[in-house]
Amino acid sequence: MTTAAPRRQVTADGWRLAVGTLTALRVRPPGQVDAAVAHVAMLLAPIAALPLGIAVALSALAGHSLSWPGPVIGSVAVGVVALGTRCLHLDGLADTTDGLAASHDRTRALEVMKSGDIGPAGVVTLIVVMGLQVFAISELVDSTAGAVLAGLVVAASRVSLAICCLRSIPCARPTGLGAACAGTVGYTHAAVSLLMISGVLITATLPSGISPWRAVSSVAFAVVVLALLLRHVIRRLSGITGDVLGASVEVTCTILLLTLI
Repeated sequence: MTTAAPRRQVTADGWRLAVGTLTALRVRPPGQVDAAVAHVAMLLAPIAALPLGIAVALSALAGHSLSWPGPVIGSVAVGVVALGTRCLHLDGLADTTDGLAASHDRTRALEVMKSGDIGPAGVVTLIVVMGLQVFAISELVDSTAGAVLAGLVVAASRVSLAICCLRSIPCARPTGLGAACAGTVGYTHAAVSLLMISGVLITATLPSGISPWRAVSSVAFAVVVLALLLRHVIRRLSGITGDVLGASVEVTCTILLLTLI
């Protein structure tokens, strides 16, 4: 009985950390942020992002009812996600790209990432990634089932956070979100999360006429791309940062969307 209350508190704090960090929804701040709380938050990330997925599906259905062209629907959906995350992940993607493109020197790269200014590499990356997301969503949402699938992909892409925070992956800085979350997820928990996400996407593809094997290969390919990104980041920065976590979400979401059309 003595451990029940702390476990409930850790779960509640982890949920608040996930929702408050990954969405623009207003929630009470967690009572504390430690490794246990970060562990819960990273595993709950796809569930915490479900409101974003619902918003994507609803915006796509609304666009269809108004006879909007596919590219317009895709643009609105991407904009909804950006607003719903306060552009946090897009900012992380731009900062990570700028840091990696700025210098081969680790210290200099981390300084560029921390500055917050966006450079040409970051601008080009945002244009390419958001353009690909708009295209993929516009191709997917030609039916109600497709709109639901697109929304689920947005939420499912947050499983990348659990992979980035595996115990074998260090943090690049002693402070910040990366330091709080790095190394908090075990391989078993990450594997279970991936299996659950795969099951959800397989189920969602059935009404849309997409082969379930496409969902399996989509998740597998996204994991491979994410692993390559992490390998490069660790080699250049010696670990992850909060910006890398945001970049991983955007890259994973883009790969999943593209491989499902």
